[in-house]
Amino acid sequence: MAEIVTATVNLYRQALRKTWQSLVRGWIIMVALIGFMLILAVTTQLAGPLGIAGGFLLGAVNALLVGAVLSLIEQSISYGRTLTLRDVFDSFGRYFWDVIGVGFVLWLPLLALEMGTQTNPYGPFLSYAVLVLLFLLLNPAPEVIYQVHHDSPLDVMKTSYEFVLENWMEWFLPIAVLLIPIVLSPAGVREVFSLSSRAGRGAGLDFFQLLVLPFTILGGWLGYLGIPSAMSWYLLLLLTPPMAVAMLLFRGHLFALLSGSSRRQRRFASQHYRGE
Repeated sequence: MAEIVTATVNLYRQALRKTWQSLVRGWIIMVALIGFMLILAVTTQLAGPLGIAGGFLLGAVNALLVGAVLSLIEQSISYGRTLTLRDVFDSFGRYFWDVIGVGFVLWLPLLALEMGTQTNPYGPFLSYAVLVLLFLLLNPAPEVIYQVHHDSPLDVMKTSYEFVLENWMEWFLPIAVLLIPIVLSPAGVREVFSLSSRAGRGAGLDFFQLLVLPFTILGGWLGYLGIPSAMSWYLLLLLTPPMAVAMLLFRGHLFALLSGSSRRQRRFASQHYRGE
């Protein structure tokens, strides 16, 4: 047991160190997130009166922005240089079809589920449970898209599922720790499951949800620390972009570390490190 704990601590230590290095190189991603958020807000206003066509427009812009974010995160993780404004512009169009493909594959069965449960008295609970399950099993889908060679959206889902089964404890422990203040708050568990169900609908590939999770986590910690609500609002606006980027970078590095080793290898490496 002690070996597992030591190996896990070393794993997170490596991921945090790499995350800080990538954050320094990729600070411009925080600025890009703010710009992307404004683009999505304007698109939402324009798409509102357009009905179904507006929905397709909003989905396309979401895929464009999420793909750009994944590209920037990939570059910050992989490149040994500081990202520039040129990298932000060059990121548009990257992973667009990957995001669209996964969203489309999910959209059809979720639409069927929603229609099939409308007359079922347990329909809302069933839909809720399916979305939470999707959140868990497809949680690493963003990292699979830009780190793993895949041939189709179904391949992305299969790889995500297999990764979660193999590394569920190490993958979900950091987010569980971050969610502690929310879980301890009144109706906290319900809020966590609500967040999970909304994120599960898009398999983590919804631009709005990329910001909602860090925003909610920061709000929970500020409330837990007793920060006045008037001050916490400004802190939330200031800290959400860097928090969102840091979480994406940490996930990327953690995914790479977990994909490149097994639990046995990490325990052996930890024993070797202590022996030195």
